[in-house]
Amino acid sequence: MTTTEITIKTNRLLLRQFVDTDIENVFKGLSHPKIIKHYGISFDSLEATKEQMAWFADREKAGTGMWFAVCSLDNKTFYGAGGLNSLSKEHKKAEIGFWLLPEFWGQGIMKEAMPLICDYGFHKLGLHRIEGFVEAENTNCKKAMAKLDFRHEGTMKDCEIKNAKFISLDIYAKLK
Repeated sequence: MTTTEITIKTNRLLLRQFVDTDIENVFKGLSHPKIIKHYGISFDSLEATKEQMAWFADREKAGTGMWFAVCSLDNKTFYGAGGLNSLSKEHKKAEIGFWLLPEFWGQGIMKEAMPLICDYGFHKLGLHRIEGFVEAENTNCKKAMAKLDFRHEGTMKDCEIKNAKFISLDIYAKLK
């Protein structure tokens, strides 16, 4: 989708830019009931998922973030996605987000991938602050944020409407 290839590798993970052929995996994730329960968006068809693929590309093109496909080192297994969006160059901050296909939960994948994304934000994008907004009922994500050294800064009570009900968001942040 872009001309500059960006990849980050560990001993077992490859974080790379999204490509058009990832659409089926993105649809699999963003239509899965366990993922979309606490995620801000969902899709009901491959056709609708094209909107998300364009969103990934647009973050990078507009300079407002960077999202990665999180894969096995050999690029044969797609685990999920993680990245930065809502990047403010003026305030040197961005919002972090991630999701993982349920069959890979509990394997330490995001615990390994998220620090790489934070490092990318701090060192390549010049960020000072990375923040995460987590639905108050999403205890697994809140535990993950704490393990990744994000500090809980507070709760915004009844600040958004989801499925016709008000939800609260916990704010987490990590400084450079």
